[in-house]
Amino acid sequence: MKRLESILVVDDQPDFAKGLARLINSRHDDLEVLLAQDGTQALRLLEEQRFDILFTDLRMPGMDGQELLERAVRLDPSLTVVMLTAHGDVESAVAAIKTGAYDFLSKPLEPDSLFMALEKALERSRLLRENRRLRGSVAASEAGLEIIGESPCMLRLKKTIAAVAGSDYTVLIQGESGTGKEAVARAIHRLSGRSQGAMLSVNCPAIPDQLLESELFGHVKGAFTGADRASKGLFLAAEGGTILLDEIGDIPMNIQTKLLRVLQEREVRAVGGSETVKVDVRILASTNQHLAEKIKDKSFREDLFYRLNVLTIQTPALRERREDIPLLAVHFMQRSCEEMHLPVKELTPDALGYLAGREWPGNVRQLLNFMRRLVVFSPGDVIDAEAALLVDGGETSPQGASAPLGSYQDAKNTALDAFTRTYVDQLLTRTKGNISEAARVSGLERASLQKILKRLGIEAQDFKA
Repeated sequence: MKRLESILVVDDQPDFAKGLARLINSRHDDLEVLLAQDGTQALRLLEEQRFDILFTDLRMPGMDGQELLERAVRLDPSLTVVMLTAHGDVESAVAAIKTGAYDFLSKPLEPDSLFMALEKALERSRLLRENRRLRGSVAASEAGLEIIGESPCMLRLKKTIAAVAGSDYTVLIQGESGTGKEAVARAIHRLSGRSQGAMLSVNCPAIPDQLLESELFGHVKGAFTGADRASKGLFLAAEGGTILLDEIGDIPMNIQTKLLRVLQEREVRAVGGSETVKVDVRILASTNQHLAEKIKDKSFREDLFYRLNVLTIQTPALRERREDIPLLAVHFMQRSCEEMHLPVKELTPDALGYLAGREWPGNVRQLLNFMRRLVVFSPGDVIDAEAALLVDGGETSPQGASAPLGSYQDAKNTALDAFTRTYVDQLLTRTKGNISEAARVSGLERASLQKILKRLGIEAQDFKA
């Protein structure tokens, strides 16, 4: 059930406070408005429950609005505070903004000014709440499998990982490049009985063919030019743990033959050696290729495929889990800010919508790099869709069309309008015209989504079939 948004009004004049509450509810009857007559009573309420917005008078007997502001934001740094001042206190209100207030209004209040300030404050509060929710979901994922996502396919993936982790069988992880196959492998190891052992990964195509055998199985001293000392290789180094053979579809045939022996006999022979050594290691393999096709063209051994393919996990492409993009974007935003030693930035709902509607052929890895660029080229604390469009300059639009010619403003408006129309169409198709579900998936308020539909002339009813 959705939490009711709440506002606390603090003023030592009860009639003024009640009048302000009535005025707020005349525009937003779905808001809970509570009243306090002084700073002490307000702090007590702020300690008992979470408020979205605080309206407080600046001049009050006892604890004034400035002190209340400082103590309130210490209790809840995400609280949106609007100061109420007399005409002569504008300088004090500006000073309050420098110490954490979001806005100020002069008494006597003009209804239009109040409603404008209220809408801005609600927008900020919702933005912070949504980013806080996403960060909480990211933290929950990181505390578990470090596999971030709440979509149905990702929930299935997490269950599959938990199931295969309980066994000691070989696992083949398949999926497009950039879909997180190595993260899946590390999650399997972390949940397995071998979690106290080493987890070693070898990128098979990154190692020259003549060195890959030695890297995997080790070599004796003098086995080849430059082998001035013996090496035990990765299989023995991972004894008692797990080894990941990344992009196994690219290993040469002679290594495939020797790898088959490891899988069959659980023993390795070093390059140049004559003795075999038993190994206790779990083997995980990953590939972005269709091994069945490689078997047909004789570039991959069929018997090795069946040895590897005891248990199979398929990592979904990002286009199959668009609802996870906001979670991933916030996670990568946090990581990028930490890498650059910057305060964590906030993503507006329209920025999250833009990212969710954009195509990501490079999958999660491409999204990560995009978020790094977004942090580098966005100096403010809040990043909106316009900033994302600017970073996206030179690339194709979400629809794959070239950016239109003309003025920058016209091009931006055209791109935003095209994106919004495509995103809403995909959103309503996915949710079958259910406005409430569409608002939840998109992170937009229901009323905001309905305004967008009205502006674009889109009927949700058309998607219910």
